[in-house]
Amino acid sequence: MLVFIPFLVKMLVTVNTAGRAIKVEGDPYHPATDGGKPNAEIFRLIAARMGLTDACLQADDMTIAKQAFHWDHAHTRDMAWETLQTQGWQKLAVADAPFAKGGFPTPSGRCEFASSELAALGLDPLPDYLPPYESPQSNPALAARFPLMLISPPDRHFLNTSFVNVDSLRTKKTEPTLEIHPVDAAQRGIQEGQDLRVFNERGEFQVKAVITERIRPGVVMAYSIWWKKMGRDGKNCNEVASQALTDLGNAATFYDCLVEVA
Repeated sequence: MLVFIPFLVKMLVTVNTAGRAIKVEGDPYHPATDGGKPNAEIFRLIAARMGLTDACLQADDMTIAKQAFHWDHAHTRDMAWETLQTQGWQKLAVADAPFAKGGFPTPSGRCEFASSELAALGLDPLPDYLPPYESPQSNPALAARFPLMLISPPDRHFLNTSFVNVDSLRTKKTEPTLEIHPVDAAQRGIQEGQDLRVFNERGEFQVKAVITERIRPGVVMAYSIWWKKMGRDGKNCNEVASQALTDLGNAATFYDCLVEVA
């Protein structure tokens, strides 16, 4: 078995919160001592074994990091990759108040409350509120059948869906759970630690009940990054999530999700 090491663990490139400096941490060339390889190195080896000779498939980690920057941009014109490596950080060519005299990346050069670009696309040029696809207020008929709003944030003990299989990390969260408010639990006769079925017309999954006042009445919460095979029934909250997309940007609508619990 070959252990892989995520590339960003080997070298981290960040821009500070003010957007005025770039910082480089770590060394992509630092050799692993446990027989593992960075995932970028694994990709290079696979490409070579497959006979793929494209330069981008053979670039080393440092070259990949360097190519991530637009060195001709006005903000990086005074920077050099070599200095960034040796010094660890460099200041971007950004004024303290970059938009004090306008200069926004809009057709007018101003901060536009009414967007001419959106208007040209046939969209409402003004900021507006659009209700969720699924909520008791926006879809009362659906909420009559599935009255609870499910949210599914990632668990802070894992990295996205990575490391869920690591026993030492799973001791913090031993199994998938559903947090539910005491009022909602009492209405359904739910007890702490009870096996629950979370469902809507798209599907269902099973979890263990955690009754807590940390969650609002009418809302339930199940962590979203548990692997299916580690679920109580081989499923997770993706079973009930909607595939609908937002009207602008085609983003996901995972939190527009009405369910019932039993």
